[in-house]
Amino acid sequence: MIRLILNLLWFFLGGFASGLAWLFGGLLLALTVVGLPWAFSAWRIASYSFWPFGREIVWRDPNPADLGVGCLGVGLNVIWLVLAGWYIALAHILIAVPQFVSIIGIPFALKNVELAKLSLAPVGRTIRNR
Repeated sequence: MIRLILNLLWFFLGGFASGLAWLFGGLLLALTVVGLPWAFSAWRIASYSFWPFGREIVWRDPNPADLGVGCLGVGLNVIWLVLAGWYIALAHILIAVPQFVSIIGIPFALKNVELAKLSLAPVGRTIRNR
């Protein structure tokens, strides 16, 4: 019941806007064929941004058939970090700071810190229920 309440508060107090921003970013990336590997990661982050409580971010299992893990995934993450990840992570951290200061916002700040970590290196990650 607590997860539901936290998810509803998150959704109405900024999670909807955050999720829409990630969906729109993924759509822009998908329009360019070159951005497709990052588009799928952005859509995964969008699903987490809409409803984060009760879910966790984990690295995908290494699989030779999966292009998102291994050397290619590391390369894609480095490109993402340089071109987009650092300032998206900075935005999530700047949102988390006032949430930490207000004691009641600490659970939301922790989720923004998780989103900041995820936005630094999104390729090769997946989201699962706890």
